[in-house]
Amino acid sequence: MRDLERLKANLVGLVVEDEPGLVRKKSRDFYWYSPILKRDLDHVTGDLVVSPTTEAEVCQAIAAAFDADVPVTPRGSGTGNYGQAMPLSGGMVLSLGGLNAITHIGPGTVTAGAGALLGKIDAATRAHSGQELRMFPSTHRTASIGGFIAGGSGGVGSIRWGGLRNIGNVTRLRVVTMEASPRVLVLEGDEIAKVAHAYGTNGIITACEMPLAPAYDWIDVMVGFESMERAAAFADRLGNEDGILLKELSVMAAPIAHEYFSAHGKFIRHDQAAVLIMVAPHSAAALDAFVRRHQGETVFRSDQISAEAQRTMPPLFELTWNHTTLVARRVDPTITYLQTLYPFPDHLAAVARMSALIGPEMSDHLEFIRFDGRVVCSGLPLIRFTTEERLDEIVRLFEANGCLVFNPHRYTLEEGGMKRSDLGQLAFKREVDPKGLLNPGKMIAWDDPDFDFKSERKYLFSAPAG
Repeated sequence: MRDLERLKANLVGLVVEDEPGLVRKKSRDFYWYSPILKRDLDHVTGDLVVSPTTEAEVCQAIAAAFDADVPVTPRGSGTGNYGQAMPLSGGMVLSLGGLNAITHIGPGTVTAGAGALLGKIDAATRAHSGQELRMFPSTHRTASIGGFIAGGSGGVGSIRWGGLRNIGNVTRLRVVTMEASPRVLVLEGDEIAKVAHAYGTNGIITACEMPLAPAYDWIDVMVGFESMERAAAFADRLGNEDGILLKELSVMAAPIAHEYFSAHGKFIRHDQAAVLIMVAPHSAAALDAFVRRHQGETVFRSDQISAEAQRTMPPLFELTWNHTTLVARRVDPTITYLQTLYPFPDHLAAVARMSALIGPEMSDHLEFIRFDGRVVCSGLPLIRFTTEERLDEIVRLFEANGCLVFNPHRYTLEEGGMKRSDLGQLAFKREVDPKGLLNPGKMIAWDDPDFDFKSERKYLFSAPAG
């Protein structure tokens, strides 16, 4: 039986907040991207927020929660979209923003506390030695490194480096266990997969080591095409052009760029599909030649506008990945999205087939990435929401046509991922969280081992009594 008063008595010396409005605010993420999660999770709030500034304070907070049988939900910056940082069972929200020190920068590597913001890490590594993170989400300025590893999958940079799941893209983690006497574990190599993209269900990440690459003054380029098919074909070929160094390669069907990009929309026509590119300066001339070869129209280059305009315009990557949905929703709140992976090597044909099947209620948004050594496209299509039944039907259409769907309208690891349990992560949870107090409700394998992923049954978490 949980005992909040006992918990508070054992948190002496830590920063603890229990004002309901503040706790509710820190119990949120961007779950409202989904009308389904907005409905299902809008009531969710913790009982208190604890904000440690050292690993020792994390251990104190965890030991106190274990002793009082209080659930703990770790939180970075709250920039995720899937409810992964929301405390379904109430209890303690463990806000890790205070663990923000950058402790080491070396050739090809950086180590930082889990709460360090990715944008600040990049600023520090650039100033130190002209290096930058290999990849980051579109929330670069506000996302924390620990939250990215615990909840993300890839992003800007994935066209060159693949995803966080690829071994080598995260090199070392420090993790605190959920036990009476918390242990600090150091995970490397294959062991990182135990906690990466696990939503903090089986360990609290306190520090992260990630690889760096040479930093460039990346040039933002937007290329227009007369059709989505031509834009996608161009991007597919460009992603396979090994001599042109890219950091981002995204395609938007018309009229996404024109209608929803407040600063960049004026550069492209309503009827043009847009390819959004980050290219290294030394590859810019080669990219220009490649665009001409494929009859594209370069409508915007960040190095060809005034210095004042460069300071005031957002970077192009803030219009890609999940930010595309965010900026579209500002114009049309009925818009939501899906996350898909189109099957290689027929991915372009699958994009066209799904667009024809679903019709005008969907606008294509593709992110080209390196996936197991191949350039493929993932989709974050904009969907005009009508009913939950129709949204589920669209998901089934994708799956019936061989496309993987990582469902952003579900808050569990399995339903939002590969539709199966990660037995390695489950085994690790059994080892380090014997009471199941870490972020309960997010790992179906723990709560309902017999759940049938082949059925259309929706998992609904029931908070434990206490």
